[in-house]
Amino acid sequence: MAVKKVIRMGHPVLRQTAAPLTDEEIGSPETKELVQDLLDTMAAEDGIGIAAPQIGISKQVALVGVPEDSERYPDAEETPLYVVINPKIKFLDETPQGFWEGCLSVPGLRGYVERPRKIQVDFKNLEGEEQTLVLEDFDATVFQHELDHLFGVLYVDRIKDSKQLMYTEEFVEFYAKEEE
Repeated sequence: MAVKKVIRMGHPVLRQTAAPLTDEEIGSPETKELVQDLLDTMAAEDGIGIAAPQIGISKQVALVGVPEDSERYPDAEETPLYVVINPKIKFLDETPQGFWEGCLSVPGLRGYVERPRKIQVDFKNLEGEEQTLVLEDFDATVFQHELDHLFGVLYVDRIKDSKQLMYTEEFVEFYAKEEE
């Protein structure tokens, strides 16, 4: 188990549709090791989510969880850690809502992205059990962002106005105050 290198925008794995896991793979030692590597890497990078393609593994596995003391997202409410395998998303309320997003694979930038406000995510956990979550607002955005990685999509692909893509330092200096 180890902290892995996060690959960056431009790496071809980030643009591929990741392979779903078979039932045999889900509880395997290899998948458990992958999940631990993702967890270690997410913690080292102070992330609130990470997907296997971000460490160069083209498999449909993602982690999402907001720790109580997130430095990158100090205003976000704490959420449990979810291991998400082979997810399917259903949009329950497509009313767009926007948040400034960042990404470990697009370091140093923030962009304003609008996504559906309320979703349902059906997936399997690490034990292979079927799970269903209904998520709204920021939680829905975080899940959609991470699950996009499993289908070759980055948040920068969803930015409608290029004026709303900027370096993190400028975002903090000029825009983050408006968010409070």
